[in-house]
Amino acid sequence: MARSGAGRWPAGLFGIVGLVIVWWILGAMEAFGGTIPTPWSVLTEMGETGSAYYLDNFSLTVELAFRGFLWGNGLAIALAVVVILFPPVEGLATQLAILSYCTPIIAVAPIIQVAFAEVTTMIVFLAAISVFFTTMIGTLSGLRSPHQGSLDLIKVYGGGRVAQLWRVRSVAALPNTLAAIKIAAPAAVLGAVLGEFLAMPETGAGPAMIIAQQSGNIPQVWAIALMSGAVAGIGYAIIAVIARYVTRWSTGTAAAR
Repeated sequence: MARSGAGRWPAGLFGIVGLVIVWWILGAMEAFGGTIPTPWSVLTEMGETGSAYYLDNFSLTVELAFRGFLWGNGLAIALAVVVILFPPVEGLATQLAILSYCTPIIAVAPIIQVAFAEVTTMIVFLAAISVFFTTMIGTLSGLRSPHQGSLDLIKVYGGGRVAQLWRVRSVAALPNTLAAIKIAAPAAVLGAVLGEFLAMPETGAGPAMIIAQQSGNIPQVWAIALMSGAVAGIGYAIIAVIARYVTRWSTGTAAAR
């Protein structure tokens, strides 16, 4: 296992280097009508623009994405718990989750903006709805993952669904829940950026990208897009580190709790 894990790093590094080389070649050839800049031109643009510009814009995007991340995951986990405690509501809860996943964000955004009349509220809502389905389904599958024998043991000692949830299901659900939340972190960033595209607040990654597009500054468009991807990747990495240490002690300890 250690060798396999160590072997992933060189493979991933070679993949990134290869991707950058292909990107550089396409940029140098001015492929696709010159819409692909070279990596060096993107880095040069970032240096000339200055870090303050990107910090001002991305600080708002990260804040709104984080708020949507908390709301979406919190409501998703709460709904999954309700389904476990009150099974008859599963059909309604599942339909709600599917609706949140299948409804196009561009169709929901105007309704939310009219309902709340606040740009930031709409962006937070879109970030939250982007993570709701994944976390709800992941948490629900995790809460249902314990061995039936562990649940029966709680029942034999007089415990009900709440006791089963607290002593067995909550611990068993951690790996699946955290795996879903890892995916939710980049999704929240994407939802926030799309919300900014539609709502056009004064600052943010979305408005900055639109301004760069309108001015024909292709390297800056790429710089903002790459930084958005980097922010999403950092969010994923943070949750992955947390999950690695939390699930280390959660696996196999449900019965001992």
